[in-house]
Amino acid sequence: MEPVLHQWLPHRPPMLLLEGVATAGSQGGAALARIDPAAWYQDGQGAMPAWFGLELMAQAIAACRGKHLQASGGAPRGGYLVGARNYRTTLAAFPPGAVLELRVSLELEDPSGLCGFRCEILLAQAVVASATLNVMERP
Repeated sequence: MEPVLHQWLPHRPPMLLLEGVATAGSQGGAALARIDPAAWYQDGQGAMPAWFGLELMAQAIAACRGKHLQASGGAPRGGYLVGARNYRTTLAAFPPGAVLELRVSLELEDPSGLCGFRCEILLAQAVVASATLNVMERP
C-alpha cells in the first residue's frame, strides 16, 4: 500500500481520512482507511458515523484517480463531488480501529470531465456500504 500523498489528494490532517492507496488503474482502484478512535469525528464510542462513508468514497476516487493519472505520465486533476445516489449501509457507525477497504469502479467518463463511480466500503471483506458518486474533474 502506498500512502496517500498530497499530489493525489488535496486534503491534510485532520480532514485526510484515508491511510493509503492499495491499487489504482484506468477503471478504478482501492484505498484503505483506519478508524481512529481518538479522531475528531468519533461518536463518543470511538466509532466513525456511517454517513462519513460518502466522504471516504470521494477521497478514494480522488486518490486512486490521481495516482493512476500520475503513473500514466499525466497530472492529477482536481475535482468536485457533484452528487451521490443510493448510499446504503448496513452499519450505523464504522467500529473503532477498523480497517476499511474502499473500492471505486469507473462507470461513466464524459469528455466534459463528468465521471460516475460505483463505490463500496468493505469491512473484513464484507460490503458494509455502497453508493454511486458523480464527480466533475477539472480539465
